[in-house]
Amino acid sequence: MGGVRSPRTGLSSLRLVTRGTWFPSQGDKNTQMADHSFSDGVPSDSVEAAKNASNTEKLTDQVMQNPRVLAALQERLDSVPHTPSSYIETLPKAVKRRINALKQLQVRCAHIEAKFYEEVHDLERKYAALYQPLFDKRREFITGDVEPTDAESEWHSENEEEEKLAGDMKNKVVITEKEAATAEEPNPKGIPEFWFTIFRNVDMLSELVQEYDEPILKHLQDIKVKFSDPGQPMSFVLEFHFEPNDYFTNSVLTKTYKMKSEPDKADPFSFEGPEIVDCDGCTIDWKKGKNVTVKTIKKKQKHKGRGTVRTITKQVPNESFFNFFNPLKASGDGESLDEDSEFTLASDFEIGHFFRERIVPRAVLYFTGEAIEDDDNFEEGEEGEEEELEGDEEGEDEDDAEINPKV
Repeated sequence: MGGVRSPRTGLSSLRLVTRGTWFPSQGDKNTQMADHSFSDGVPSDSVEAAKNASNTEKLTDQVMQNPRVLAALQERLDSVPHTPSSYIETLPKAVKRRINALKQLQVRCAHIEAKFYEEVHDLERKYAALYQPLFDKRREFITGDVEPTDAESEWHSENEEEEKLAGDMKNKVVITEKEAATAEEPNPKGIPEFWFTIFRNVDMLSELVQEYDEPILKHLQDIKVKFSDPGQPMSFVLEFHFEPNDYFTNSVLTKTYKMKSEPDKADPFSFEGPEIVDCDGCTIDWKKGKNVTVKTIKKKQKHKGRGTVRTITKQVPNESFFNFFNPLKASGDGESLDEDSEFTLASDFEIGHFFRERIVPRAVLYFTGEAIEDDDNFEEGEEGEEEELEGDEEGEDEDDAEINPKV
């Protein structure tokens, strides 16, 4: 019960307290009175037991008739935490039996929910095929392999009218200078450093990127999400496509996230939908001297016998985004991970989910920063709503205009 006591337990404690603890003087008086009430010839142990029973009964009656004691008892019972589990324990066996039946139904609901999410995964796979042509064209525009048409490049911003008026005024004054500047304006191929800019804009990713990772990420041309085939265990793969570079020979680096969509047998009520349970990386074929995931250190060693000293070189792990492709494995042999490993694995799962759900589908908005602003506003809106609700509860008698002046 975790220290929570039911009212019945509280009463038992009170009885123990009344045995000579609260009113010792009154108990002594009752004991003296009881000594004269027994006749000779009764065994001493029986007399003693009878005296104790009589004293306890009389003392309990006196205590329970005392208004202050009753008030203290009520206050004590009121202060006992009433949790759902403590309430359930007080129910009759017949009711508990029916509750167990409800739990059986809830487990069946969890298994139906798992099937629902399996079908959702099939639906994701179907629509991923519809999105892909658009994502392929996005890659062509980013890399500069294809130039968008005027119609494809047309976009109406929210401040379009203001920008148009300002542009017209400027054209009237400096039209000649503008033409000259336009002629001299550089025209790089595609959108340079598109994905690298996203890495810099998103805190979750920028924290992983080291300075020596940046030149490599500038060669990243595309990130794709591929879902598992029908009938295969639920999973998704992140594909990082790189142009030829001086760092590794791979054209694609992959990260596979394995998922589970079924209730845990030991804790079926914890099921809330598919979850990532493990992940696999890939081998990066680094070119000689270009592996940023390790660093070479020099270490001096002293010979125990001769006392001579030698210097050796040793490779040790180095912090890098590209450790993302050599992930920690979830324990599958029943052994539990330590706290740091669990945190690392959970962070890895979160990053993979973020790539799949947010970065890849809305890449241009993370490039411009608009998606980041939307995320920040959404979080602030949630907090603001909570504060507003608290204000309504505290000031129910106030006018609506005073509670929420913006309405």
